[in-house]
Amino acid sequence: MEEDLLNHALNLANLRGARYADVRLVHNRTESIAVKDGVVETLSSSESTGFGVRVLVGNAWGFASSRELTSGEADRVTDLALHIARASARVGGEPIDLGPSVVSQGIYRTPIHIDPFSVSMEDKIGLLLRADAEMAGVVGLRTRRGNLTFIQEDRRFANNEGALTQQTIFEAGGGIQAVAVGNGEVQSRSYPTSFGRQQVTAGWEAVLDWDLPGNARRIASEAVALLTADPCPSNLTTTLILGGDQVALQVHESCGHPIELDRVFGSEAAYAGTSFLTPDKLDTFHYGSAIVNLTARVCDHSGWAPLAGMTKACQPNLHLSSKMACSSVI
Repeated sequence: MEEDLLNHALNLANLRGARYADVRLVHNRTESIAVKDGVVETLSSSESTGFGVRVLVGNAWGFASSRELTSGEADRVTDLALHIARASARVGGEPIDLGPSVVSQGIYRTPIHIDPFSVSMEDKIGLLLRADAEMAGVVGLRTRRGNLTFIQEDRRFANNEGALTQQTIFEAGGGIQAVAVGNGEVQSRSYPTSFGRQQVTAGWEAVLDWDLPGNARRIASEAVALLTADPCPSNLTTTLILGGDQVALQVHESCGHPIELDRVFGSEAAYAGTSFLTPDKLDTFHYGSAIVNLTARVCDHSGWAPLAGMTKACQPNLHLSSKMACSSVI
């Protein structure tokens, strides 16, 4: 049924004059659990489904979407996308060159050992409560928190050039946090990373590997110890060792955001800004330390390809073929 809907929308877009058309259908399942001070604070499970149609008419794009997976709704959404594209075409713009056709076909599934949705809710809550109990054994804490989040997203993609892909992506996330208050200060420690939780493409096995209960007492003790720790020295030249998660954040900010293609091509200007890594600097521009080199590669079975042509290829990861490198400012 899902593949029929994709083909139905693409056929209609072709019949009605689209230069290019693609359809994405996504089903998302999310489960979240949070514990605070020994009490289950959040327990939620949700599912959502929808599809989107994107068309190119002349040199203008149109997009529309819906959550109703019927052929009649596919007709309406495709017509709306075409209408938006034709309306946008009334405003002159640069000619759009899509580059080589994207004809990827295949199936991808996140390699996992334990499906997180096969694990009982009792086991998940029990793990968080055990971690909470370990933190509670440390005197001086004000607040204890723990959370788990699991996502399964099924994605189908097809275009009128022959591409047809299916992806099933699993994510597992979780973390604990201890907050201590005293001496006019508030100090917190978290594990396995900050910003609420660690999130990875994996199954329940990732959560077991983190061993939240086994690290909870240490995290709580560190939060309390920070209340009376000596201040960092000033006016001193020394060697600074950064934790792995801080290094990851630095790389994320100095290399991750700048190489996002919508920023590189100037079509994105959000809170994080645009990008100084414009296309003319590819393979010639270097910044940061000469002893640090980062290479980000995305490929399919055919091997590496240059950045050119990625405008249209920025669809599911299975399609991407690119190679780009930059030096970090760490």
